Amino acid sequence: MTWQGKRVVILGAARQGTALARWLVAQGARVTLSDMNAHVDLNGLADLNGQMTFALGGHPLALLDDCDALCLSGGVPIDLPIVLEARRRGVPLSNDAQIFFEVCPAPIIGITGSAGKTTTTTLIGEMLKCAVADSGLRVGESDSPQPVIQHPKSVWVGGNIGNPLISDVQCIQPNDFVVMELSSFQLELMTRSPRIACITNITPNHLDRHSTMEAYIAAKRHILDFQTADDWQVLSADNDVTAGMNTNARTLWFSTCAEPQGDGAWMDEDGNLRIRISDCGLRIADSAQSAIDEIICHRRELLLMGEHNILNVLAASAVCAIAGAPASVMRQVATTFRGVAHRLQLIRDDAGVRWYDDSIATAPERLMAALKCFDQPVILLCGGRDKHLPWGEAAQLMLERCKAVILFGEMGPMVGEEIGRTAGEVQNAGRSVACIMRQTLQEAVEAAREIAGKGDVVLLSPGGTSYDAFKDFAERGDRFRKWVNQTR
Repeated sequence: MTWQGKRVVILGAARQGTALARWLVAQGARVTLSDMNAHVDLNGLADLNGQMTFALGGHPLALLDDCDALCLSGGVPIDLPIVLEARRRGVPLSNDAQIFFEVCPAPIIGITGSAGKTTTTTLIGEMLKCAVADSGLRVGESDSPQPVIQHPKSVWVGGNIGNPLISDVQCIQPNDFVVMELSSFQLELMTRSPRIACITNITPNHLDRHSTMEAYIAAKRHILDFQTADDWQVLSADNDVTAGMNTNARTLWFSTCAEPQGDGAWMDEDGNLRIRISDCGLRIADSAQSAIDEIICHRRELLLMGEHNILNVLAASAVCAIAGAPASVMRQVATTFRGVAHRLQLIRDDAGVRWYDDSIATAPERLMAALKCFDQPVILLCGGRDKHLPWGEAAQLMLERCKAVILFGEMGPMVGEEIGRTAGEVQNAGRSVACIMRQTLQEAVEAAREIAGKGDVVLLSPGGTSYDAFKDFAERGDRFRKWVNQTR
């Protein structure tokens, strides 16, 4: 679409909506930004006063009159009355990710998944940046008349994390790499797929938004649905859902359980992480390897904790192998990468009590992955807002692995009931697990202080969203860090 003079309504004035609004105004579109919050902070758009209009405190259907496109920010449900009415009227739906795909001149690597997508996206970005730097390339135009994907100048990382990439698209060159995290919310509207698509895993998540697991899987699978035979998909062979996915695109599997047939990344019986690819699709440089069959590193060399992070490293390595990165670069990043904030992040060792921030864990599956990382006694802080997900398996693991479970927030009573039910159904090997209820996360931190002793781990891995008390998981993690570091 040529946006000059088009009337565009954007729903949601958060990070993605405001970035898209700014870009559309620059293209000459007539933009209306609408948000349910009548008091949303619009200071970041102050320089555009007079160039766009605002509709705050609701989404009136009159916004669709003479509307050429309706764009949804990531958190905006597609079953809102205004969205349903737009469909009825035939108004095209889009979002910042879809528009970015339409205008981005560089090959896009897209990553999604129920867990691990941010860590995997960040690892890919670091590996590609390291590979580009190590190639010794200098900024300069190629004499080749073909699109220059052999000589990348820059690696751009963003999307659902960090900066919405639509903000940077005017700076992106055809020979750059773009690494983009994509959420199910973004994907369910999209009609484009990335050149390389990676799905880390699919487990129950966001069922408060997608209603059914089938709808959630369909949204995630959308990242593959528009690929061609020239594209690549990187999929987990260990996940029941992704193991059954396959399209016309070329496939690389990753696994900690078994060596894939053909190309892929896996952990062998000795704990070595290995990569094998017979034909790299993109190239860091003309001199880049066209094939790889090497050991990346041993699992003991990783600084990241947990089996799930081994899978993240394997997924990232598979993607970067397609892009032509050498195994030496994968090794360098994999063995030095300390993780992303709020993801099993050690924030304090206080008299032998280690405090970990895993605020990103907004589903039971992620909470379980965190618990499995520790052999020490764990005092678990669990709570927030539920996403209508099953808790039975997580409750059983809490009973098996925790010294105490401190529940807080809206879903605290519900999880407490599930723990009680599960305790009555399974043997607990004679162990006694304290279950403590508190109203707020701050109160939960203070309760943990009272019972934690030398050798214990205090783990914030909530299993629910932060929206009952915080604007997002990052604010929740930052507050946790502040309260943990306060001297008593």
